Amino acid sequence: MEITWYGHSCFRLTERNYATVVTDPFDTKTVGYSALKLKADIVTVSHDAPGHSNMDVVKGTQHIIDGAGEFEIGSVFITAVQTAGGGKRTKNETRNTLYVFDYEGITVAHLGDLQEVPTQSELEALGTVNVLLLPVGGGNSLNAAKAAEVVSVIEPNLVIPMHYATDASKLKLDPLNKFLKEMGLGKIEAQPSLKVTRSGLPQETKVVVLDYQQG
Repeated sequence: MEITWYGHSCFRLTERNYATVVTDPFDTKTVGYSALKLKADIVTVSHDAPGHSNMDVVKGTQHIIDGAGEFEIGSVFITAVQTAGGGKRTKNETRNTLYVFDYEGITVAHLGDLQEVPTQSELEALGTVNVLLLPVGGGNSLNAAKAAEVVSVIEPNLVIPMHYATDASKLKLDPLNKFLKEMGLGKIEAQPSLKVTRSGLPQETKVVVLDYQQG
């Protein structure tokens, strides 16, 4: 399968003969980055905010998922787990949904705007995670230190950071190097997308940095 990042928390997951998924499509006026012009069978929304729920920019969508449940669409199994947010905001604003996409045994978890390390029950609901799409830049989601802690409790094979400051982002977030430092890593060369196979999954957790693509 192939994972492509379009900036902020928006990814596209594709695999031949499977439904295409787009996560957290954003409003470019609010977030920055290039305007999205994507096609997908499924759109997932972690929470209702301009940076994460601009469904109208994704064409061909037959299914929008924006809350907890279990789904099987186009041979992709999706587990959606609701988490509470932190801070003193209203209950509605803190609702966040984590998603695990299972492409015939390769699992990809998207943590949305997760603010705290997942609880034991949330971890159990997520199950085994091969690829973790992880917010690392603070704001209303995990900061670098908490993001590193989440990696240690989930123990994925691959980590792809998201939701951090870039030259195309308009939001006030921390840079990626803060998270890499927490992980004991230096600069990592960004790549345009990531192709994942079951046989190619590393035994030890590896951080992969993606370069944001134009949608």
